[in-house]
Amino acid sequence: MPLPKISEARNLSDEELTTQIAALKKQLFQLRLQKATRQLEKPHQFKHARHQLAQLLTVEHERKLAAQSSQSVAEK
Repeated sequence: MPLPKISEARNLSDEELTTQIAALKKQLFQLRLQKATRQLEKPHQFKHARHQLAQLLTVEHERKLAAQSSQSVAEK
């Protein structure tokens, strides 16, 4: 399975983005739990989940910065 593209994350709505972030954080917790109990069968899932989480957090941060910059421009 190839790593997801950031363009896919940029097409999500704010609500979907927040939901995806929460789901990935939960998935990472489950993966860490499986690793600690030596039940993890596919260690590459860590890489995929962390990569996708980083992409989603980046998009979320970009949107916050864009909102802040548009507010500061509107105030001037």
